[in-house]
Amino acid sequence: MSEFLSKFLPNEKLKAEYTAVLQNPKLITVVFLVLYSFSSISVWKKYSWSPSSQINFGKEFADQNKEQTPPGAIVFLGEEGNLGAGYDGQIFYYYSRMLSGFSLDWPKGFETSFRAPRIGYPLLVSPFGWFGMYGTILGMYILNLGIFYLSYLAIRDLLPDSKKYVSAFYLLSPFALGSYILLVSDTVMMGLSVLAYWSFIKKRFITFSLLAGLAILTKEQAVFLFFPLGLATLFQKEFKKSIWVASSLILPGAWSLYLRTQFPEWTPGSLSHFFDPFGGLIGYFGELRQALLSGDRNFILLIKKFSRIPLVLLLVSGTYLLFRGDWKKGLEFRLGFGILLLTAYAGGYILYWATYENVSRMFTFSLPLLIFWEKEDDSLPSGIYWALTGIILVSFLIKLAFVSKPLRHLVW
Repeated sequence: MSEFLSKFLPNEKLKAEYTAVLQNPKLITVVFLVLYSFSSISVWKKYSWSPSSQINFGKEFADQNKEQTPPGAIVFLGEEGNLGAGYDGQIFYYYSRMLSGFSLDWPKGFETSFRAPRIGYPLLVSPFGWFGMYGTILGMYILNLGIFYLSYLAIRDLLPDSKKYVSAFYLLSPFALGSYILLVSDTVMMGLSVLAYWSFIKKRFITFSLLAGLAILTKEQAVFLFFPLGLATLFQKEFKKSIWVASSLILPGAWSLYLRTQFPEWTPGSLSHFFDPFGGLIGYFGELRQALLSGDRNFILLIKKFSRIPLVLLLVSGTYLLFRGDWKKGLEFRLGFGILLLTAYAGGYILYWATYENVSRMFTFSLPLLIFWEKEDDSLPSGIYWALTGIILVSFLIKLAFVSKPLRHLVW
């Protein structure tokens, strides 16, 4: 990254001023608050200024869970090719409402195979639900913002003074922002994972075990950090640490055993149907080819179709990184980063690459993994990856403010 800055800012004084700005936590915090406020306002203004619009309730599911759908909520009616049928935020909302009532009566309409294991986010939100339905919605906002900001402070603490500026890129991640706009679990999972890793480095192993277990229960991508970390401790013959890393599986394991008693058909292998190696990319390129050959010059539609191109370039850039740098340094993070990219290559078309929101969420965890990797390996040429991330952030904000139009909806 430092080599990229030297090329981009050959003047050492400019480079020093640039890094000084990024190293200023107060200034970056203000930028963070402005960025997230602007993003929420861009959504709310399209839907009667209702914070419930970020939950993405779909009418199909609201009808089946009427008693837990908040009065006055924005409920989407459904349109071809968008999120009109609702999105994952509503799943976590209804899941949390169930837990707030100390009940395990599964919300109607949602299958259990890969939703039920992800209890971490709804569980943490559930205490807010004791203050009502809008308490749950407020809790989803607070949890996304709060855990993410705490994890930013944790990353700053782990980085040496010369690299603390990189933590700003983490806080201004377009993928974390995208997760927040949908109030889904990716940013919460990432924040818990980073806090768990901070606890591990600080030798607060009980805290690590609990946070890592919660991170895995929030979303399975957390193992992209903890599995390589466990292997690293084994290779280094730090067996006590290996046991503590393995202990992160206690909570997910116990919950999985319970799920087998409630949903006998459930199995961890049920996640395998999400993946179709290279099928997602092939399907997306086929979609682009069809759009170009059709002669349709609908500008907004073409922007939406080509919005995933920067993500394809990011995938290529990340693949390039896997084969560069010092292989003796940060090997666990190289492995975790590689596993993450492998899932992007293996992601199917319908469930991932057909939708910008779905495929972009696959890259959320890449940023902390890359930061930890760079902390160990100064020779990693990561500048292009970070530059593409910045381009994705700008394009996402433009899409949010000017391209995305209100979807068909009603006020519940």
